[in-house]
Order: sequence, then structure tokens, then C-alpha cells
Amino acid sequence: MNTPPANSADFPAIELDGVTCSYGDRVVLEKVSFAVKRAEILFIIGGSGCGKSTLLRHMIGLKQPTQGTVRYFGRDFTHATAAQRQELLRTFGVLYQSGALWSAMTLRENVALPLELLTDLDRRERDEIVALKLAQVGLAGYEDYFPSELSGGMKKRAGLARALALDPAIVFFDEPSAGLDPITSLKLDELVRQIRDTLGTTIVIVSHELASIFDLADRVVMLDRDVKGVLAEGDPRALRDHSTEVRVREFLNRREEPVQRQSAKVTT
Repeated sequence: MNTPPANSADFPAIELDGVTCSYGDRVVLEKVSFAVKRAEILFIIGGSGCGKSTLLRHMIGLKQPTQGTVRYFGRDFTHATAAQRQELLRTFGVLYQSGALWSAMTLRENVALPLELLTDLDRRERDEIVALKLAQVGLAGYEDYFPSELSGGMKKRAGLARALALDPAIVFFDEPSAGLDPITSLKLDELVRQIRDTLGTTIVIVSHELASIFDLADRVVMLDRDVKGVLAEGDPRALRDHSTEVRVREFLNRREEPVQRQSAKVTT
């Protein structure tokens, strides 16, 4: 695993300190602060337009905060030099909402891409890692398939294999259940838990899916469009049952079609 420096043991995996996110003159989020513990599964939740995906883009470096600092394992990511930022980027992987696979590449080529760009491994070594990562997400034997030959759930798992290629200490997920049926979503949830439990990976998930939130989350950070920041933070079950904020209780108690959340094999 691309582990953090030894002298960072006392720091959380991720820390946001007064982060403000803007598009031109429009402020979407203002002075957001929270931390993510190591090996924690944290969900960023909230209604449409509250800034969930915007915050994620600022956390992973696709956008620069207007103000504030994002730190990984105690190291400043926001104001880092290009070399320092490149080093920190290797400590986390991202699964984008669509999977973001290159359609003209096989799964072998897609998963190997970070290894080609960021390591000195030879072809044989890259192929071994690709096979391992695809097996890890239940896609052993699919190395030579193209994305167009896969189902939606398989594309998500292939995207996750690529996100795991460099053995990151942190993995970000942007709406991982979007476009998936309930059973496939459940299998993906089980895979996420397995990765955290077996590898000690810190997981950050942007989602509004209550089934996944209550099944997986150690903690949630709820954003709100009106306050332009964090409305609530904590255990989702405690917030659902005891929050004094009406908007929090309404969000976490909204009714959905019941789904049987029972064990299912990831490889099915």
C-alpha cells in the first residue's frame, strides 16, 4: 500500500480546514472543516445541489479551494508543490460515478494505466498486478474485455480495480450506486466493506442512497445548500433518531422502496 510517512501516525487520514469552494463569484461551500479517521468509512451526504460532488473535486485536487486547506496524513495538499502533490496523489484512488473507463482500452489496459504512468514496473509485473486487482473485485479472467462488453456493475468494479492499482491508503467514491439495480448496489457495498476490513483502507463516499449509508457508514457529514456547509456530522443512525435539526431527520427518514439487504456473492 502507498502508506503515509511514518511521522504522520498522529494525524487523521484527511483533514479539511476552512475550505471554501467557489465557481467564479458563486460560493457553493464556505469554511468547511472536518476530519476523516484512518480506516473509516465516511459518507458525504445531502440533498441535490448541496455541493457534495463539488467538495469531492476540491478534495482530490481537480479544483483549487478559494480558501482553506486540505491535508492528507498531516501534509498540506492544497498548497503543495507539484512534486509534493504528485507524491500525495499516489496515496489515494478515485472511483468516478460512471467508472470513467477508456472505451478503446481493454480492462487490462485500463487498470494498468496508473502503473504505466506512475511506476517503473515492467509489462510482466504490471500484468500480475492487473490480474490481482481484477480478481480482488470479482473480475478474474476479464482482462481482455472492453468496457462495452460489461454490465454497469462490472464497469464500476473495473473502475474500482483501477482505483486500487497503486494500493492507495484512501479511496474516494462518487455516487457509486448511481445507475445500478439494488442487488448490484448491495454487492458493491459488500466489496467496499471487504476492502476496508482486509486492507485498512480509508473510504470516502459521496452518496444519497440511504440503504448504503445505513449499511456501510461509520460516520456521515451532511452538507446543506442553505448553510453552504456542514449541517450535521456523526453516526447516521443517531442523527436519524435524535438530531434536533428537522432537515437532517427528514433526509435520513425519507421513505424508499424496501430492499432486502442480505448477503450476496460479489462475483455473481
